[in-house]
Amino acid sequence: MATATLVSTAPRRLGPSDLVVGPIGFGTWRLTGTDVRAAGYLLDAAIDAMPEGARLLVDAADVYGLDWGGTGFGTVEEHLGAVLAAVPARRDRIVLATKGGIVPPVPYDSSPSALRAACDASRRRLGTETIDLYQVHRPDLLTHPAEVAATLDGFVAAGTVRTLGVSNHTPAQQEALAAHLTAPIATTQPEWSVAHLAPMRDGTLDLAVRVGTTPLAWSPLAGGRVADGDGLRPELLTTLDDLANREGVDRSTVAVAFLLAHPANAVAVLGTQRAERFTDLSTRVAIHLDRADCYRIVADSEGVPLP
Repeated sequence: MATATLVSTAPRRLGPSDLVVGPIGFGTWRLTGTDVRAAGYLLDAAIDAMPEGARLLVDAADVYGLDWGGTGFGTVEEHLGAVLAAVPARRDRIVLATKGGIVPPVPYDSSPSALRAACDASRRRLGTETIDLYQVHRPDLLTHPAEVAATLDGFVAAGTVRTLGVSNHTPAQQEALAAHLTAPIATTQPEWSVAHLAPMRDGTLDLAVRVGTTPLAWSPLAGGRVADGDGLRPELLTTLDDLANREGVDRSTVAVAFLLAHPANAVAVLGTQRAERFTDLSTRVAIHLDRADCYRIVADSEGVPLP
């Protein structure tokens, strides 16, 4: 008797909020150009790829623009703001997320004044009164979590932010912040892919399912290494290719489906600049992966037999 697939492509709610998004999000780290029309075409393709009843999670950060050919701090937010202003109806079809707390060359500053300034500047660049999801990009080890929490709660109380998240936080760091917050933490954003399984082992996903936060997996294709195979274990590539051939898809689709098979109901945040990838994934990612398939991926990614 065939077992049911573990892969869930249904819309998912961001934590306890009323924000409902698709299983694949759009990461803007590489959106460093200035062509508003081309970026709008890409964004529209991603929006149209969402399942019925779900909006597209669009994930930005104030620091985006300092690499990938960008021209400076805040420039990706500015570009995204111009894309949204060009067609205002796009704003209602996305969940607009951004991050703050990295202040080069410090590098991390989540003090009240710095975080307030970062959030206000992001809202100006994005051209929005309210940010749907505001995330602390990386933990500032030198700011007490009670101070961070008071600042974030102030954003929610003022209506400048709808809901809150953390990025690159350990489970302990997330819990320390949550202990002082009134508003809930809706999302956590770890690096997670078939080549980087740490969140499955270090308690990040365990905490997510315990307290109800939604994981937003960044670099779900290992920065393109899943597609080109660079640096991945040969046995992992063989497994991904075997499953891809069986399901009639490519190995990148299998890699994303693996993340969507986890019970935490994660969102895979893709940084692709190709519109067809969103269309292809949305129509093809609902493949069959059962426990045997997923544990084969785990074993071959880690390079050791499961106990």
